[in-house]
Amino acid sequence: MVAVLDPHTEADQAAVLISFLTAFGCAVSAGPHALADASEHPARLFAVLVGATSRGRKGTAMANVRRVLAAADPVFTSERILGGLASGEGLIAAVTDGTVDKDSNLVGAVEDKRCLVYEPEYVRVLKVCGRDSSTLSAILRDAWDRGDLRVMTRKDPLRATGAHVGMLAHVTADELRRSLLESDAANGFGNRFVFVAARRSKRLPAGGNLDDSEVHLLGKKVAAALTAARPLGILRRSAAAAALWEEIYNAISDEADGMVGALTARAEAQMLRLSVVYALLDGSRTIEVPHIRAASAMWNYSAATLAYVFGDALGDEVADRLLGALRQAGEEGLDRQAQRDVFGRHVPAARLALAREALERKGLVVTTTEETGGRPRTVTRSARSAVSAGSAGRAGR
Repeated sequence: MVAVLDPHTEADQAAVLISFLTAFGCAVSAGPHALADASEHPARLFAVLVGATSRGRKGTAMANVRRVLAAADPVFTSERILGGLASGEGLIAAVTDGTVDKDSNLVGAVEDKRCLVYEPEYVRVLKVCGRDSSTLSAILRDAWDRGDLRVMTRKDPLRATGAHVGMLAHVTADELRRSLLESDAANGFGNRFVFVAARRSKRLPAGGNLDDSEVHLLGKKVAAALTAARPLGILRRSAAAAALWEEIYNAISDEADGMVGALTARAEAQMLRLSVVYALLDGSRTIEVPHIRAASAMWNYSAATLAYVFGDALGDEVADRLLGALRQAGEEGLDRQAQRDVFGRHVPAARLALAREALERKGLVVTTTEETGGRPRTVTRSARSAVSAGSAGRAGR
């Protein structure tokens, strides 16, 4: 599908791919799934496209996918792709089991439990999640985990069981960096998303010219894959796929830290779900080697996206701000007093020491004690500046 669409769109291939995988997985339903440590992992994905505001062509990627989906599953495309996510209660209402009225009748139940949340403004979702009284973060986590959603803090509790919610959102790199570093969303929320860098792939002054007949043909193939996938239950790996999965699984590091470590903490689950989607697209009830390889490649691209966006960021506001100040100070570095001045002396010395130690453990800063003829001066420099200062000193000697 990506290969057919690519000559006719300025969207990034990776953006089209993850948009399609997310939408297809949601359109399938929660039935087909893999098992891992007693937890079900269906073809349910949350994804975020990371790129420039308009020139990244993030919306164009979904527009092309939507066109094919409309040919494959018009009901899902017209009725079950929703936006404007404003609260956890609103999400539950979209897939609710309904309520019992005074005459014991069930009213308001939604039969189709599929829902693809399409949010061009991911930052808006993060802001809603950050409100003190908001239930959205918890509800979204439950939606990704199990699909059983409820809010018990109201007179008439809301509930939805068997919900199959996917999510596709857009954000710029600067917005993502700023918003996640300023919130606690990375803690158990952000790592449920696959982040994919997207940039304009080409310039098409006349626009794309994908013929309706090609869209119809793609739609037929997607419809056939959906029909074949929905009755399937548990998907298991072939022997060869299991051997490859064991190799990949054992290579996943438990030592990653900082923002990249926090946001890639669900690597195993994300790759498992991606492999389920790829298997279902092939009409297979068995996860094979190509599905594992494709899932691993998609996840590696996501991890590279996060490394590009966050770099050395720790997700600790004090540590990240201190590192920025030290890099700006260059070879001169900052002594203890200057470090406190960075924060207007509002950060306690003990808190500052913890942040500095975290940076030192990552090898991002170096602290030295210098003789001054009086009281020794303790100076911290960014690691790159410390190397430069050392080289200059050796050259002078």
